[in-house]
Amino acid sequence: MTKTTTTTVAADLLTRSNRLGADPRNTNYAGGNTSAKGSETDPVTGEPVELLWVKGSGGDLGTLTEKNLAVLRLDRLRALTAVYPGVDREDEMVAAFDYCLHGKGGAAPSIDTAMHALVDAEHVDHLHPDSGIALATSADGEALTAQCFGDAVVWVPWRRPGFQLGLDIAAIKAANPQAIGCILGGHGITAWGATSGQAEARSLEIINRAEAFIAERTAELTAQGTHPFGALVADHAALPDDVRRTKAAKLAPVIRGLASTDAAQVGHFCDDDVVLDFLSRERLAPLAELGTSCPDHFLRTKIKPLVVDLPATATVEEITARLTELHEAYRADYAGYYDRNAVPGSPAMRGGDPAIVLVPGVGMFSYGKNKQTARVAGEFYVNAINVMRGAEAISTYAPIDEAEKFRIEYWALEEAKLARMPAPKPLATRVALVTGAGSGIGRAIAERLAAEGACVVIADLNLEGAQAVADELGGPDVAIAIRADVTSEDDVAALVDAAALAFGGVDLVVNNAGLSISKPLLETTSQDWDLQHDVMAKGSFLVAREAARAMIAQGMGGDIIYIASKNSLFAGPNNIAYSATKADQAHQVRLLAAELGEHGIRVNGVNPDGVVRGSGIFAGGWGAKRAAVYGVDEQDLGAYYAQRTLLKREVLPEHVAAAVYALTGPDLSQTTGLHIPVDSGVAAAFLR
Repeated sequence: MTKTTTTTVAADLLTRSNRLGADPRNTNYAGGNTSAKGSETDPVTGEPVELLWVKGSGGDLGTLTEKNLAVLRLDRLRALTAVYPGVDREDEMVAAFDYCLHGKGGAAPSIDTAMHALVDAEHVDHLHPDSGIALATSADGEALTAQCFGDAVVWVPWRRPGFQLGLDIAAIKAANPQAIGCILGGHGITAWGATSGQAEARSLEIINRAEAFIAERTAELTAQGTHPFGALVADHAALPDDVRRTKAAKLAPVIRGLASTDAAQVGHFCDDDVVLDFLSRERLAPLAELGTSCPDHFLRTKIKPLVVDLPATATVEEITARLTELHEAYRADYAGYYDRNAVPGSPAMRGGDPAIVLVPGVGMFSYGKNKQTARVAGEFYVNAINVMRGAEAISTYAPIDEAEKFRIEYWALEEAKLARMPAPKPLATRVALVTGAGSGIGRAIAERLAAEGACVVIADLNLEGAQAVADELGGPDVAIAIRADVTSEDDVAALVDAAALAFGGVDLVVNNAGLSISKPLLETTSQDWDLQHDVMAKGSFLVAREAARAMIAQGMGGDIIYIASKNSLFAGPNNIAYSATKADQAHQVRLLAAELGEHGIRVNGVNPDGVVRGSGIFAGGWGAKRAAVYGVDEQDLGAYYAQRTLLKREVLPEHVAAAVYALTGPDLSQTTGLHIPVDSGVAAAFLR
């Protein structure tokens, strides 16, 4: 039996899909689907078999690969029309697609598979361009479609995605042989062609003509001195850049805490011009209240955002107080939406917190289970803003009604899709900030926390080194790099603000930044003493203080970890400045554990010793000086340290990182004020 490989048809489909998906004008992230029909030799019968290659569930057109395609037999798909039980039992058809797979079938078929299989065309594109959805959500969308396209593009009334929608489009195409595609009411566009190139060209033609149609109407409004979103509201105008972002950083932890009432969330902030303009217009509140329309949009943004109804000049304290009231009202409203529309058998309500929060003059805060989900939710709401602006330019924005939104949001198929998601990692949704993370122990800690699911802020004096670590961890959806001098109050405040703007706040702080000066008492200068204490004692204090402000504002608890040292307990020779400041750090752990416990913030420490390999401190000259103190070669220092321990094992940066994870993971949630030794057993440093 010969192995079936991707055909030229499938390869061309991937190329077309990637081109279409790479341009956000054509479709949103993970939105829409494309397909191609062709034939291959059936490896069992040796006979040709007609196949459909179609984007599977959960894939993204811009990054689509072979593994994201579902491969199905067309004869079996078309035969489903004879057993289709009707719209009331629509959900059963997705399970039926599994019986149509060719071989292992590739990706799981999506709900839109029927559209691609039943439309009589070799190549089909279904996309969600803002311009197309603007027509699709206009109150008189059918008439406007005719004005824009004549009879080349046909209107299809709103229908929930599924088998019946596929039958509808197939029938409309058959009745309109001149048509190149259709506008799907409330949803998006579909185009088709005899070749891959023709389907793509027709998709782009529909998008471009819709854009031009909207642009012409918008220009007419501009000439009349009007705007689709209405007049500017003076006290909702965007604040100056520095004022706006400072305010956003202070609000971000507050909003994240509210948005995490039912389940912890990661945040994203956007103050792009398109957002700030929408927030400054008189039609903001009524349009936001109507919510989004395209299923891809509201599944990620919820049906509508929370809008702060205060002027841009309101203080952080005033906005915080109002947010508490608005959040309570939002949750009550969402519960009402659920109660009005739920039927026996509906999935349980998934949570009443907003995914999008709009603050006039400041920007948009979006939330999700990880940074990518939060960022994409914000991108989808920008799509929704573009849709609303386009619809208001040519007509009146009229999204699908809430009952239809509920049917999709609480679709059994959507619930099943959520159930198939992999279990979250232990530190998922947690935002970690690690100082001195550009190398050595800090780098190992950042790597471990990211591997366990955390978003990580890599803070270091050396921005180039920090950026290299952030890039290796996966880039801005996982980690960001910030240059910070922990001895500077301004730098530390900016560091915590950066965490808030990047990820919504901070949950887990590791005070790791440090340096070592190994000198006997009589050779230790006051400058040596001050430098050691400024970086480690003062620096840890500043970072803990600013992080605690954000954690308290969030109301989600948190963890603060100090990387202290065996030397905080052990009196070694020629080490007065370093050991004294480590003792300072160790006592900060006890003091802050006692003070911050009422806020659910745990404070613990790690006492490493002899971390030579991979250590930035030892590489910076400390190793040579300690080797001289002990009378060994520097290259043998790690082995020397190991031999003086009870376990006779060398300590590496990853061992310290494991201790940090143990203290911040799920298993020691009741522990605070503890110091864990990671020294392979130094009896003189036993805690007692």
